[in-house]
Amino acid sequence: MARRTTRRLRLGGLSDIEVDGTTVRIGGGAVWGDVATVLAAHGLAISSGDTASVGVGGLTLGGGIGWMARAWGLAVDQLIGAQVVTATGEVVEASAASNPDLFWALRGGGGNFGVVTRFDFAAHPLSGIAFAESVIDSDPATVLRAARELLRDAPRELTVTYMDVPPMDPSAPAGARLSAVWSAPEPDRLRAVLEPISTLHGVRTTVTTPAYREVLLEMPEPEDDESAAPPGFIGGNGLYAELDDALLARLVAFREAYPASVVFLRSLGGAVRDVAQEDTAFPARAANWFVLAGAFDIPGMIDEETRAAIESDWREIEAGRLAEYGNFADTERPEAVPGMFSEAGFARLRATKAVWDPQNLFRRNHNVVV
Repeated sequence: MARRTTRRLRLGGLSDIEVDGTTVRIGGGAVWGDVATVLAAHGLAISSGDTASVGVGGLTLGGGIGWMARAWGLAVDQLIGAQVVTATGEVVEASAASNPDLFWALRGGGGNFGVVTRFDFAAHPLSGIAFAESVIDSDPATVLRAARELLRDAPRELTVTYMDVPPMDPSAPAGARLSAVWSAPEPDRLRAVLEPISTLHGVRTTVTTPAYREVLLEMPEPEDDESAAPPGFIGGNGLYAELDDALLARLVAFREAYPASVVFLRSLGGAVRDVAQEDTAFPARAANWFVLAGAFDIPGMIDEETRAAIESDWREIEAGRLAEYGNFADTERPEAVPGMFSEAGFARLRATKAVWDPQNLFRRNHNVVV
């Protein structure tokens, strides 16, 4: 019997973006920066991630946490249909009315079930946003506690991100910063809401009203030379119900202990929790925070003793998480895949996989195995 193989498929040619009222049909190879640009001309937007060059498909199939999460939900919450090439080569439509089991699995289950060549979204009217950036030159724990208390009952128009990164990370300015998006062009309201943070000692806050496209990060183009490939990453991520004092202390201590480390948090809740847990494959609707912590595996900076210490500290941080978020997870750990879903969700994904891809043709992913 011939051995079955898989190959990576490039969908860059499938990048059309078609707007019909508030329904948006997007090719599987499109990137979010282009989507934001096209939709802005129609006064619309979709809750995407936060990076312009990220593909629509990868982000959406994993859930899709972004700047508009608390206002509009995850990317999958706006998905209303998809065109899928299945393991048999058949082209099918998936929606609440057509192949609903497949549609459910696509919303958070990753690329396990077929190649999605078109995504159909329900877009939101958007006339503009307000954006705040706070540079933190004081105790980050104080700022994080203030952010935690603020987000307990903050208006859902507000989504907040905290980053503390080293100088070698090209994706953001070095140091601790807290950024916030308000899903309307209302800078005064954003200033008022952020006062508990912006008035803290050592915090300098600037509020602007950029286009939504402008707040999407522009990542550096990857080098063709393999020797210039980015370093590995030691650590992980999690979806957490709460940022208790112990977790905050561990995160701050982690960043201080390792010069090459990164700490990243994003607020959830709001519209994310409007969707019932069982309605999509996304693992933790009860989560109020997404947390990532780890260190760049840079030769000369990370020896085996330091690596072991980082891994040990990360195990303490991850202990309280509800689930791991697959879009930021290492694909080389098949044993970790069940932890990226709820128990009931993983069982349902396996049953769906048995129907749509029993031979596991689509396996270069966070692989759900029958």
